[in-house]
Amino acid sequence: MKLIIGNKNYSSWSLRGWLAAKQSGLSFEELTVHIDGDDWQAMKTQGGEFQPSAGKVPVLWDGDVVVWDSLAILEYLADKVGRDRFWPKDDAARGMARAMVAEMHSSYLPLRRNCPMNIRARVAVDLTDDCKANIVRILGLWAEARARFGKGGPFLFGTFSAADIFYAPIASRFITYGIGVPGFAQAYMQALWEHDWMQQWVEAAMAEEWTISQFEVGSQS
Repeated sequence: MKLIIGNKNYSSWSLRGWLAAKQSGLSFEELTVHIDGDDWQAMKTQGGEFQPSAGKVPVLWDGDVVVWDSLAILEYLADKVGRDRFWPKDDAARGMARAMVAEMHSSYLPLRRNCPMNIRARVAVDLTDDCKANIVRILGLWAEARARFGKGGPFLFGTFSAADIFYAPIASRFITYGIGVPGFAQAYMQALWEHDWMQQWVEAAMAEEWTISQFEVGSQS
């Protein structure tokens, strides 16, 4: 398998696809592209292995199979290795985890715009009211998941799952912009941040030399 991802410092969707690939336990080749670079802008219009996603990352190739969109990648991998590797076994927990992942996948545009992912940065920003509402909603979901289903470990549903994969970039944003969270959320974010795979990603993001100005401090895009 080959996984094409974007800049590790900025690409939240690439992080989700990469964590899903790691969670699968399958061997894969990783190809990182500079999503704001001239080479990538040229490659994504030339067809071939980059074209199916219309130039968006991540993209997973598995032989003749191509899957783009991080949620589709996660579900494809879950089908290959067994869904219990990604989703809680309990029906109630699995139902909530699926709903939380779907909401993350389709929502929170104010937070995405107000606080773009930037792992290297540590800075405060003025939060819009809509962004604050997103944060309150997310913390409420985290609290319910931890209270109802989190007794088996430090993650949202106890053990590391699809929900943690999809909310990992949110934890990164909260850390970047110094967003205050209650103690239970601090403990969850610490467990997530200290996960071996997250540490690998963060170290690679810190070492990147690429900069994308629109995702730097103060960006609203």
